[in-house]
Amino acid sequence: MGASGWRGHVKLALFGRGGMGAVLAERARAAGHEIGAVFTSADAARGHDQLAARLRQHDAAIDFSSPEAVFVHAMACARAGVPLVEGTTGWREQEQSVQSIVESSGGALVYSANFSIGANILFRLAAQAAKLVQVFRDYDVFIEEAHHAAKRDAPSGTARRLYDILTRASGRPIPVVSLRAGHIPGTHRVGLDSPADQLVLEHVARSREGFAVGALVAARWVRGRRGVFSFDDVVDDLLASLKA
Repeated sequence: MGASGWRGHVKLALFGRGGMGAVLAERARAAGHEIGAVFTSADAARGHDQLAARLRQHDAAIDFSSPEAVFVHAMACARAGVPLVEGTTGWREQEQSVQSIVESSGGALVYSANFSIGANILFRLAAQAAKLVQVFRDYDVFIEEAHHAAKRDAPSGTARRLYDILTRASGRPIPVVSLRAGHIPGTHRVGLDSPADQLVLEHVARSREGFAVGALVAARWVRGRRGVFSFDDVVDDLLASLKA
């Protein structure tokens, strides 16, 4: 896909009317996109057939709602033939079922533990750091994450992703510490600690803006595609388009 494929008008459906939904709508309109249907948790309770009827004629849907609703939203998007960008966390137990629905229906899904561009840079830096730890064995690796008191999943989806990356690359179990307090948007740290020194890679979300930017990039990218993709696939394709 060339760089021009990342632009253009998109008609979006949104799952969730909370703070993230409001930021997404504002960012989307500022970028020249159209917001169509906006669904609440009450809509999900009515079932996927009613959702699917309202989803048709949208270019993509973005979901930042609740883990309990992900399966219904994925089913509705698959029925409507609308690609889904899934930004909700805490639905790991449903992952195989959701992917199966998308693949069997010829639909499209982009998912990520964190759609922030900065967080995805952290993922890649952490993977490289963990490889070095295999050589320099004096370093122990740890993960710390902090979020607002209302966040339900702990560790966060981002911390779980970091854990998977670091254990796979380093071959060691990694301790994870989680904090839930106040109104913290999200902080993730990867530490490499030795007797001589300490290195910390840190991503601090100052607002929900970063998540909205990444989700909109994914929504533009997934148009016309079929299959299940991670946000890594989107970033890889963007990097490839810059080299072309």
